[in-house]
Amino acid sequence: MSEIINLARELIRFDTSNTDDPATATGERAAAEFVAERLEDAGFEPVYVEPAARRGNVIVRLPGADPTRGALLVHGHLDVVPADASDWSVPPFEGEIRQGYLWGRGAIDMKHMVAMSLAVARKFKREGIVPERDIVFAFLADEEAGGGLGAGWLVEHRPELFEGVTEAISEVGGFSYTVRDGVRAYLVETAEKGVMWLRLKVRGTAGHGSLLHTDNAAAKLAAALTRLDAHRFPLVLTEPVREFLIGVSELTGVPLDPDDPETAVARLGSLARMIGATLRDTANTTMLSAGYKANVVPGLAEATVDGRMLPGREAAFERELAEVLGPGVEMEWDTLPPVQTTFDGRLVDAMAAAIEAEDPGARVLPYMLAAGTDAKNFQRLGIRHFGFAPLRLPPDLDFTSLFHGVDERVPLDGLEFGERVLTRLLRSC
Repeated sequence: MSEIINLARELIRFDTSNTDDPATATGERAAAEFVAERLEDAGFEPVYVEPAARRGNVIVRLPGADPTRGALLVHGHLDVVPADASDWSVPPFEGEIRQGYLWGRGAIDMKHMVAMSLAVARKFKREGIVPERDIVFAFLADEEAGGGLGAGWLVEHRPELFEGVTEAISEVGGFSYTVRDGVRAYLVETAEKGVMWLRLKVRGTAGHGSLLHTDNAAAKLAAALTRLDAHRFPLVLTEPVREFLIGVSELTGVPLDPDDPETAVARLGSLARMIGATLRDTANTTMLSAGYKANVVPGLAEATVDGRMLPGREAAFERELAEVLGPGVEMEWDTLPPVQTTFDGRLVDAMAAAIEAEDPGARVLPYMLAAGTDAKNFQRLGIRHFGFAPLRLPPDLDFTSLFHGVDERVPLDGLEFGERVLTRLLRSC
């Protein structure tokens, strides 16, 4: 079995579930120590940082041939979202191999890229390969909860670890999309929607459940959330989505009507939901809480809403939310900013060349991610970010459903393909 598969399998076997609760989160320490040991074996002197108990981060720098060039950051997170084993076909933390796939929580999000980065770092160090620029490899905690004990903490407290870094690559990009028979596009993330996690409160008049009530906090909040669920934010065709749809149109020969991007998105098959979510802002209710007894009308009702806004839409999104929810809904929120860069430059050219060398005839296309990554933290240091964790995927695999999904898995040959592409990229970028 190849080193990349062994590394990915071992990483999946560490249960690094992040519940966003210090009392129940298992922590990344064991996985981080595993990564640090493998780096030490290859000759690195890794920096280990633990901002809180069991929340480990590992960083190493590989010097390049030209110290005057900006360094490249290659980062991945060690934590995963929890998995309910009763829902899965296989145990989620055993790294089982079957049907040509490696199964387990984190196989896609994102221990495959951690394993690829680790394998390439070890290869370069052992074989004395000197890249053209410095490369900083970072293996991080807490991305699934916003990075407060990982990338965010390091940017705030240990920025010297990223001195000279001008560009970065990480999740969610570099994966293949089969446009038609034998023709693949590889999506490179150049933008991310911003995040607004809202905490809503509605107050009413508490009382006995048997009486007439006109000021029921739960009912008022439910009405506001129903309005929000029915609301559709305006369609906005951003530059990365426009470039992506034009690229797909050129590869398929199906014309794109710029005034009707939703029709073009509907033709994307399993990608339709992922790309469709980048045509407009979204706001989805994720948690509800009200009352404490069956016969008591609650005086307080609360909800959590996951809001995602397009670059440049932050202020408009906030205003629109307030208008839709209406008076009487108290709003508090935490935000992470959108991320956006252009699809050009030497690094992009190197990505395209690395993909072409391993998959002749393939094309790289930019796209926007509807979710968020640690790029939101690293952009505070002025680092330009791309999502590029290369994988060649079977055309019938519903890749996007595997993120935080049941029976998460990655194709073995896709992992080995990704390592080859990443090796080519980091040699020459």
